[in-house]
Amino acid sequence: MKNPLKRSENPKGPGPSEMTLLSHLQELRTRIMKMAIAVFIGAIGVWVFFDPIFQFLARPYCDLRDDVAEDCVFIALSPLQPFSVQLQIAGYGGIIVALPVILYQLGRFVLPGLYKHEKKALAPYLVVSTILLAGGMTLAYWFLPRALDVLVNDFGGDRFEAFFSASEYLGFLTKMILAFGIAFQLPVVLVFLQLVGIVQTQTLKSNRRVAIIFVVVLAAVITPTGDPFTLGVLAVPMYLFYELSILIGSRRKKKDPYDEAVS
Repeated sequence: MKNPLKRSENPKGPGPSEMTLLSHLQELRTRIMKMAIAVFIGAIGVWVFFDPIFQFLARPYCDLRDDVAEDCVFIALSPLQPFSVQLQIAGYGGIIVALPVILYQLGRFVLPGLYKHEKKALAPYLVVSTILLAGGMTLAYWFLPRALDVLVNDFGGDRFEAFFSASEYLGFLTKMILAFGIAFQLPVVLVFLQLVGIVQTQTLKSNRRVAIIFVVVLAAVITPTGDPFTLGVLAVPMYLFYELSILIGSRRKKKDPYDEAVS
């Protein structure tokens, strides 16, 4: 099988097969430095606007306790916890703000030997990936009050009162948001794997039942409540994305001029 990413001619410089290990390491260092700078700048921006961002993130917790925003407070278990929470939000926020840059740098490192028209095709994938990531994070934030209500009221009942520390609450919120955001990257990953020839479209078509089981199990792990409604909120979009990746992969394969070489 011929690798479509391996080019014999590249007028703009050596292809991936011609680059030495040292060149790869130097390029990786450059990409990582650019990503780190983007995260640092994003973290500074989040630090500056910490108060409105914190109020936005705390809203599901405040709604759970039926408090107004002015009276909604968290428990500080140590003198340094308020400062560490602000650092935590700035760090995670910097990563989220810098995600477009991170995805772009990763794409340029993984696919360095592309033709001009292929490099232009990389931009839409980055845009779609960013949109899906934002959609997954938005869905997680929308779903969070439901998750908290089930975990605190249904499981806890009258035996527990919802007083959380900010670090524990933000840790739970961050895991939920990242899990939903990563899960929504499924179509981008599957389309990419089809384009580079690692996964065949026919293989995805013939393994739909396995995909359904995998999606349901993954959604059950990500969503903490366990009720069918919550499970379906994540599982249904993920499986629709699976079918969409098959459709996109089939159409892209027909248009790919290297299709015959790959197959």
